[in-house]
Amino acid sequence: MQERRFLETTIEQFRGQKKLADRAMAQVSDEQFFSQLDAESNSIASVVKHVAGNLRSRWTDFLSSDGDKPDRNRDTEFLNETRDTRASLLERWENAWQITLDALEELTPADLDKTVTIRSEPHTVIKAIQRSLAHTAQHAGQIILLAKHYAGAQWQTLSIPRGKSEEFLKQLEQKFKA
Repeated sequence: MQERRFLETTIEQFRGQKKLADRAMAQVSDEQFFSQLDAESNSIASVVKHVAGNLRSRWTDFLSSDGDKPDRNRDTEFLNETRDTRASLLERWENAWQITLDALEELTPADLDKTVTIRSEPHTVIKAIQRSLAHTAQHAGQIILLAKHYAGAQWQTLSIPRGKSEEFLKQLEQKFKA
């Protein structure tokens, strides 16, 4: 029972990270999507490309092949190539998320005791899941920070608006009282 709840919560958390990143990206222009704060920074586009590459690699044939697929070129994920458009990168993003969520949905409690490899290093399935979720959340946070920076005063909050914490808490109390 605990294992099933772990898997359900994990899927919920992955979906939540995607939703936050999607809502943040929707608030920036194409120009901002590809902009870098400085030469050492990643653009939202390169973070999207990297996360898509990582998720596709990790979650394709999750239980039966190494999580670092031979056709993945991680270094190019951080380059804005001329063929990269917002639409093409978001298509990669959506495809990678579909692979990830499908793989997670297919896992059973019995799978949690199995071992998978990432770059030949053995991981329990639980460790591999947690590694992927932490990595994805870190990059979702980067997307959100960059989008908030670019949106400026037009930013639409993704969570509780500033100065509204007490109001939000009261709403939760009412919701869960019944």
